[in-house]
Amino acid sequence: MPRSSFFQRTALALFVSLLTGLSFAGSAAAADKTFKLAWALYPGYMPWAYAEHSGIMDKWADKYGIDVEIVQINDYIESINQYTAGEYDAVANTVMDTLTIPAAGGVDSTSIILGDYTNGNDAIFVKGEGRTMADLKGKKVHLVQYSVSHYMLALALEKAGMSLDDVETANIADADFVAALQTSDVEAVVTWNPATVQLYDDPSVTSVFDSSETPGEIQDILIVKTDVLKENPELGKALTGAWYEVLAIMKKDDEEGIEARTFMAEVSGTDLADFDRQVATTYFYGPAEGAEAYGGAAMPGIVASTTGFAFSQGLLGPEAKDEGYVGVELADGTIIGDENNVKFRIDTSYMEMASKGEI
Repeated sequence: MPRSSFFQRTALALFVSLLTGLSFAGSAAAADKTFKLAWALYPGYMPWAYAEHSGIMDKWADKYGIDVEIVQINDYIESINQYTAGEYDAVANTVMDTLTIPAAGGVDSTSIILGDYTNGNDAIFVKGEGRTMADLKGKKVHLVQYSVSHYMLALALEKAGMSLDDVETANIADADFVAALQTSDVEAVVTWNPATVQLYDDPSVTSVFDSSETPGEIQDILIVKTDVLKENPELGKALTGAWYEVLAIMKKDDEEGIEARTFMAEVSGTDLADFDRQVATTYFYGPAEGAEAYGGAAMPGIVASTTGFAFSQGLLGPEAKDEGYVGVELADGTIIGDENNVKFRIDTSYMEMASKGEI
């Protein structure tokens, strides 16, 4: 064998070996990109539980060379607090709570999925039969204070010709909704599912208002740290892909769909029939519909109403001089509030990609 040929082949082998090593190192580096998503028990967030359990999240993460951990937090507000504190890269919550916790706390977040709106999942219950909203006047109402429940209570009172000044509020953890009404000192609660369907079956209490009376107003979303998303758009694609794959499965009544909802029911501490009742009062958006709604004409009004409530309750922080303290960037780039303090951004591009099969 000619000496030159030997060296050429040896050099080629070394080159191929080097490329293989670099390729492996690159894949390993990509796989080292680990992100964490937090969620708490609520029918609108249960698809995340199944995404983790079924391996669907892993499949989408692998497609983009990343790792995504989905973690259940037992207390809803705590899940948002931990996200705000930097423990998580993404969290399932609401428009209202995004504004009042991470945004008001200076954490810049981008919402990439409009998952659903509550269409009866949230309700106000009063002890006794045949009660009405008027029976709340002068009463103490137990709820997760300053959360979306507080906001819904304000909307309900306004519709009934009253205001928050007509009631007293007291804080309660979401895990204690049902048990609280069994005690002698609690007369009224504002709940969300799975507690809501349990209380509907209790003849000793009356539902005087539910979120189906404010359709589209209380929205469940997914938010991601803006800087994390900008640096890692593959995270947004993986999360969006996993979400809509699970959503398609859980909407089916075949064996796969029933298996998925049964798992979600068990995690929720209930059975399939009860969980299906919860799903029935949750309006889940498909990707095209979600993008249209999130970028639609109703959003400026929803943002204005939400920020108005937040400011009136002192939830935007001591620095807030008016309801425009936190800037909100809508899907079309319009900014509501302070352009120099934009901390909540709506990005419909991931839903649009999903609707076109481009993820």
